[in-house]
Amino acid sequence: MPEGDTVWQAARRLHDALAGKVLTRSDFRVPRYATVDLTGRAVLDVTPRGKHLLTRVEGGLTVHSHLQMDGSWKVFAAGQRWSGGPAHQIRVILGTADRTAVGYRLPVLEILRTADEQRAVGYLGPDLLGPDWDPEQALANLCADPARPLGEALLDQRNLAGIGNVYKSELCFLLGVTPWLPVGDLPAATAVKLSALAKRLLDANRDRPVRRTTGLRGQDLFVYGRAPRPCLRCGTSVRVANQGDGSRERPTYWCPTCQAGPAPRPGGLAGAGPRRGTG
Repeated sequence: MPEGDTVWQAARRLHDALAGKVLTRSDFRVPRYATVDLTGRAVLDVTPRGKHLLTRVEGGLTVHSHLQMDGSWKVFAAGQRWSGGPAHQIRVILGTADRTAVGYRLPVLEILRTADEQRAVGYLGPDLLGPDWDPEQALANLCADPARPLGEALLDQRNLAGIGNVYKSELCFLLGVTPWLPVGDLPAATAVKLSALAKRLLDANRDRPVRRTTGLRGQDLFVYGRAPRPCLRCGTSVRVANQGDGSRERPTYWCPTCQAGPAPRPGGLAGAGPRRGTG
C-alpha cells in the first residue's frame, strides 16, 4: 500500500501534466466506463486525499483512483514510449496535446460527480498532507479504541489519512514503542508527540525521491525492511512479523531493545506474548 507522500507526489505529477489543459484522449478500459469520453473537457486539478487521487474535469466530474498495492500512474511526453507494464494492465488513459497520463493496475477507478466526492473519501480522518490536517482530532480518533494495537490504529485511514506500512514501523521505532502496544497504554507524553512526528515525517519526504527517516548518511530507514540486520541505534537484530488479520496482514519491523511493549516471540504469531524491550 503506498504511503501518503507517494500519493502526494503522484498527484503533483498528474497535476503538472494535465491541469489547465484540454483532454484530447480519454480511454477507460474498465467495462463500467468503457463508453465514457472526456475529450474536449479541461482538467481543473488533481488533488490527493490521503491515499486517494481525485482528478477533476470540467462539467463537474471527478476521476477517482486508488493505487492500493500495485497500481501506478505514469506520465509520458508526446511520442515517448510507455513503460509501466503490459498493455492489458492499463485501466485508463488521459491525454492532452503534449502529455499522456496512463493508469496501470488501478484496483479502484470510478467517475463521480465532483459534488459527490465525499462518497468516496468522506470516511477518511484528517489528512497529514492536506488542508484539513488536525492533530488533536487525529489523536482523538486513535485513542477512541484504547485496546487496539498502535500499528493497526495508525494504518486505519479513518483515524488519520496517509500512513502506510513503512511509516507505521518507523513511527513506532521513533516513539520507542512496539506496534503491538495497545493505544491506551501509550505514555501520555509519547501520545502528544505522535501526531506532530507523523506530520513532520511526511512533510519532510513529500518532495524527496527516496524516503528518509533517520538523518544518517547512507541509511534511509531505521527498521523497515532491515530484518535481521543490526539496529542502527543499539545493534540488536531488527525483527519482523506480520500484524493484522487475514488479507490485512502487513510485515512489521521493530527493534526488541529500543521499543517497549508487547511483540511476537521469535517464531511466534504477531501479538503473542509480552516483551518489554529487553532484547
